[in-house]
Amino acid sequence: MTYTVYEDVLTLTLVQEACSLLDVSADVFLKLFGEHFFSFCKQAGYDTMLRTLGGNLIEFIGNLDALHSYLALSYQEMNAPSFRVEMTDDGKMLLHYYSDRKGLYHIVPGIMEAVAREFFNSKVTMVILNQSEEDERTGKKEHVVFLVKQTNQACKTRDQGDSSHREEALFRTMRDRCLSLAGKKKGWDLIRAVVFVEKGSLQCIFTPCYPNKLWMEEKAFCNAFPFHIVFDEDLRVRQTGVNIQKFVPGLHTKDATLDQYFTIIHPQVTFTIESIRKFINSQFVLKSYKDKHTTVKLRGQMLWMESLGCMLYLCSPKLRSLQELKDVGLHLADLAQHDVTRDLVLLNQQRLAEMELTNQLERKKEELRILSQHLEAEKEKTETLLYAMLPRHIANQLKDGKSVKAGDFEVCTILFSDVVTFTNICAACEPIHIVHMLNSMYSKFDRLTSIHDIYKVETIGDAYMVVGGVPVPTETHAVRVANFALGMRIAAKEVTNPVTGKPIQIRVGLHTGPVLAGVVGEKMPRYCLFGDTVNTASRMESHGVPDHIHLSTSTYSKLKDAGFNIQERGQIEVKGKGHMTTYFLLGNLLVSEDCIMGREVGGTCLYKEDPHGQSKKEPDKEPNVRAETQWRDAPSPDPSRLDTVTPFAWDITPPYEINENSSNTPATDFNSRLCVLL
Repeated sequence: MTYTVYEDVLTLTLVQEACSLLDVSADVFLKLFGEHFFSFCKQAGYDTMLRTLGGNLIEFIGNLDALHSYLALSYQEMNAPSFRVEMTDDGKMLLHYYSDRKGLYHIVPGIMEAVAREFFNSKVTMVILNQSEEDERTGKKEHVVFLVKQTNQACKTRDQGDSSHREEALFRTMRDRCLSLAGKKKGWDLIRAVVFVEKGSLQCIFTPCYPNKLWMEEKAFCNAFPFHIVFDEDLRVRQTGVNIQKFVPGLHTKDATLDQYFTIIHPQVTFTIESIRKFINSQFVLKSYKDKHTTVKLRGQMLWMESLGCMLYLCSPKLRSLQELKDVGLHLADLAQHDVTRDLVLLNQQRLAEMELTNQLERKKEELRILSQHLEAEKEKTETLLYAMLPRHIANQLKDGKSVKAGDFEVCTILFSDVVTFTNICAACEPIHIVHMLNSMYSKFDRLTSIHDIYKVETIGDAYMVVGGVPVPTETHAVRVANFALGMRIAAKEVTNPVTGKPIQIRVGLHTGPVLAGVVGEKMPRYCLFGDTVNTASRMESHGVPDHIHLSTSTYSKLKDAGFNIQERGQIEVKGKGHMTTYFLLGNLLVSEDCIMGREVGGTCLYKEDPHGQSKKEPDKEPNVRAETQWRDAPSPDPSRLDTVTPFAWDITPPYEINENSSNTPATDFNSRLCVLL
């Protein structure tokens, strides 16, 4: 719950803009706003409170200041206006409006006309008689005097039309009542029973009765009203309550005047008996001057005693909370038992506690909102990292706690690459130099995977593995991987060998065929590929030539009519495969290097078709592939089938020794470089 105070300059600016937009004058707009404000107050829950202010319009206006004083407990920064009703000798009603906020007095007619119409079923017209600025003690105040004319036209018309009917109905009621009570009552009892048919009929003719003598002792009066003050026309204090003597002891001295110890806070008038009598129907708030004692505020009613020529100020301390009670040095016992300030302080203290609790909840809500934003940012980072390790739709299934089924892909293209003489480089360099070299190379390769939309499976040491057509099948898988391989060869020339200072050389091998793909492991799950296609692609890389892209026959068949420059290598002996006819990919005759590297600005897309009709904007959807059994629940593989579905294991043993003079010399050391690195 917040309470915001807006400057009057902003209010007047809004009024001017609204008048300009609606093409109406400011007084008309403010009057309409006054009617709307009254409706708003009723809808906000103040309807019952407003109806109980008075039985007629004069009483209603006379108690507005008291209502504003009560609301100030909640809205401490509220700068409310003050109202005073004056009845002239000729019976005219004048409404005096006082405010520190200039230019808003046209709101008053709108409010008063709505109040008279809604609460008192009458019509009110208000005319401005006088408008001035008064130099008061607290500064300049706007003082506007309205002439108020009130007519009960609706009631009058209805009464004239229904008077005869009411008289007849009343006569019949009294006659029936008399007949029913004739045998039970007699004399004055019968007359009373007939006349007072309805309860409360005496209220309209009630006349108070006053005693000839005040049956109360002076001491009892001062104890019953411990904070009252009696002063004369010269403001000399004549009498005080017992508790006010305790907190303002100077009041009891001889010839002490009230204005020596107090100043009037509300209404904002000069401290004279004439000004006080002018606002006799208002609630007065007095504040003691600051001295060595604690400042005390008093709130109460002024009563003029004509026979004594003195003013009685029946008051009590103005307190909002128990903390204020403590600050002024008071206790609840210092307040009279009949004083509602006791209940007001306790109720307001409870309200303040609820407000503080609400503010704490608002602060906690804001903190939770900020934490939620931070959590969302961290979640995005985590998802980015997760999507870098696993395909998006696979990662989403794992996040949802679902089992990921293995997928059988009928055709895809797999690429392997490694760095030539990587073992020698590791032996001659510091580890940090190797890390920097690999990071630079892999960063360039990773960028190319995004350009050609292929999936990076993993990297181990200097080995880099990607696949096209998995996990999202696409007809252009071979073309994508081939262009990626050409980009790798170009990017490798930008990476420096930390030993020689020259660009590094890479070997690249491609093979096309079917694979089985699925998630393996629980602690660090990986999306892995299985099948003979993986081994064959690895053989293409290990039997390749530095700075060349080695193709198998199946990959060549996919690329031969796609505009690539391909050279036949011939038949070679491939470990575990026998003799194979292989090829070298030299370049792309249809696409420039800048396009392959993604450096062209506004270039056309390399690949026109979407993978199997699937949009790249919907990566969360699982591709339409044939699902196999779940990995966790799958039975142990049959040993007889190990030849057809071989678990993925890299064998990157170089069959040739690589040097400056020869690239096809058979190797004598069959130890894997992967083992040497690890």
